[in-house]
Amino acid sequence: MKDEELLYVLALQRVKGIGDINAKKLISCCGSAKNVLKEKRHTLEKINGIGAFTIKHLFDKENLIAAEKELNYIRNNAIEFFYFENKNYPNKLKHCIDAPILLFKDGNFNLQEQPIISIVGTRKITSYGRSFCEELIEDIKEFNPIIVSGFAYGVDICAHKAALKNNLQTIGVLAHGFEEIYPKSHKKYVSEINKNGGFITDFWHNDKLIRENFLKRNRIVAGISEATIIIESAEKGGSLVTADIANSYNRDVLAVPGRATDKFSKGCNDLIKRNKAAILTSANDLIEMLNWDVKSKADKVIQKQLFVDLDEKEQLVYDFISNSGKELLDVIAVNCKLPIHKITTILFNLEMKGVVKPLPGKLYEII
Repeated sequence: MKDEELLYVLALQRVKGIGDINAKKLISCCGSAKNVLKEKRHTLEKINGIGAFTIKHLFDKENLIAAEKELNYIRNNAIEFFYFENKNYPNKLKHCIDAPILLFKDGNFNLQEQPIISIVGTRKITSYGRSFCEELIEDIKEFNPIIVSGFAYGVDICAHKAALKNNLQTIGVLAHGFEEIYPKSHKKYVSEINKNGGFITDFWHNDKLIRENFLKRNRIVAGISEATIIIESAEKGGSLVTADIANSYNRDVLAVPGRATDKFSKGCNDLIKRNKAAILTSANDLIEMLNWDVKSKADKVIQKQLFVDLDEKEQLVYDFISNSGKELLDVIAVNCKLPIHKITTILFNLEMKGVVKPLPGKLYEII
């Protein structure tokens, strides 16, 4: 993007009362941010859903003055950015109506090639929550996901540190500009995270942290990933807001259950009870929900053998699937009159022999 267009995007982003939804609408109607700010007021007022009140501050001179200062900071500090109409903009975030028109990047990461999951929760993490978070990330490292969180106390920093320990990329979504670090005690982690990950924010470099910023931050945490995991949460908390946002984006939400009497499990238990989150008891729950196991198995090229020796039960299962074309795991077990755990073992053996392959949704078919 040329400096002139970036200048107008920054100015539009700074306009009081516009917001990302209306900014996108204006850009769509006018063709560019520059055209928006060059258009006549009465023309913009006729755009459906805009009106005079929305663009009340659109032509304030202070917007361009502030944008020019921010543009100089971006260029002088080689700050990378994602514009919502560019190809490098995070894929999942593109589908969120209120996603930022402009995101700023600091670090070394690529959001286009790897699965992304967000992990959030209470700032007062318990030993149970810490242990679960660390074991979960260790158990999914073979799938090489990017771990996203909010760089806050508790679950957030635990997730970032566990990702680093397992050589996974991790990204902190900030609720302020790059010139500030919150909490200050986490400044010691910035350099290490930047080596294998980094930070993103839609706030300008000198924007200070205020309470309202956390809600804006949470929409990015929820929108950038394919699944949001709540490790621990009290009855009320920011992670529950993130879960609600993720649900509104039709993203998978998983919550770790706990005892009914545990203060920092009440929020998770309630999400599960109200069907706002799937239960997460181990890495396998996440792997199955996101079909990572199917992709992993599909990546392994298995050569079908011309002559395969099958035992009696393997032959039984093979014949049934062969006659059915494709069949569900449970249906195979019922019709072959074998328990699920034995069917699973038989199917795995058949897969290794190159005669059966798994499909999404616990379906199996003959190769």
